[in-house]
Amino acid sequence: MKAIMKVAPGVGNVEVREISEPQPGPGQVKIRIGAAGLCGTDLHIYKDEFRSWPPVVLGHEVAGEIVELGEGVQGLAPGMRVTSETYFSYCGQCRSCRAGHTNLCLERRSIGSAVNGGFTNYLVVPARNIHELPASVDYRAGALTEPLACVVHATLTTPTVAPGDVAVIAGPGAIGLLTLQVVKAAGARAIMLGTDADEHRLALATQLGADAVVNVQRGDAAAVVRDETIEGLGADVVYECSGAGPAAQQLLTLVRRHGRYVQVGLFGRPVAWDLDQLVYKELTATGTNASTPASWLRALELTGSGKVRTDLLITHEFPVTAWEQGFATFEEKSGIKTIFVPAE
Repeated sequence: MKAIMKVAPGVGNVEVREISEPQPGPGQVKIRIGAAGLCGTDLHIYKDEFRSWPPVVLGHEVAGEIVELGEGVQGLAPGMRVTSETYFSYCGQCRSCRAGHTNLCLERRSIGSAVNGGFTNYLVVPARNIHELPASVDYRAGALTEPLACVVHATLTTPTVAPGDVAVIAGPGAIGLLTLQVVKAAGARAIMLGTDADEHRLALATQLGADAVVNVQRGDAAAVVRDETIEGLGADVVYECSGAGPAAQQLLTLVRRHGRYVQVGLFGRPVAWDLDQLVYKELTATGTNASTPASWLRALELTGSGKVRTDLLITHEFPVTAWEQGFATFEEKSGIKTIFVPAE
């Protein structure tokens, strides 16, 4: 079967290779991939900005059908439509693991970076990772459960937003548009920021319920935030979803005193940031790393109820053999979310 692989360390070194079909071991499940989403992390791996263990099949946002169970697996069955959490292994003994924060385990190894992922035909994962898809969610939409779970972890599992809050979100890519939908579902008002390159994305943000959208290259974001907030004091919480240094700096000017700054996007490199603002404004600043099992349960509840629409974010679909075209859509910002499907 054909797979998109990081074949060696360094910038680039991604290609399609023929690999053997995997078989599940004890406690594992084999999934026939229906769809797999392209994530910014995959691009960071391509650029050698995110650690990987090549040769390895990329892709960690997956959905498909169970086709085989390993020895000892119970409660699952072939034919189930599922998605999978991404952690293939973790130590289970460190302070983070024992506190339930397996996402912070130093020994954590994930599909798509350390263990073969979903940009191929079949994937083997631990049975504990499996979640059944809601009946209303197809494979393409289901593949976006993972980024939604990351957003849920940033906004709800780690409480950063409350009903009545005004939230400003920088970056109307897939993560930003999922964040928009989650904060709206939580009862907050939402302002989405973008640039000239994001006009089509800002239009979708409006469709998805944004209370205001601002092209920061043409409009005054500070004025919009003043108009939307009590006494013009600034946003209650700001979410940096673009992975752009200037956006991070701007959000520090838009958040109110005693407000909350949440870093969701990855920059891939150090950026300049005015930490004095944390002091002057007494801000709470948090980061968010991947997801937790609880955030997956909430994510599936949100998609199953229709409160979050992941399908509306998908703009491109390619077979894995056209991986260069797929990666180009991300680099060129020509769409929002790209999906890979197995090569026939």
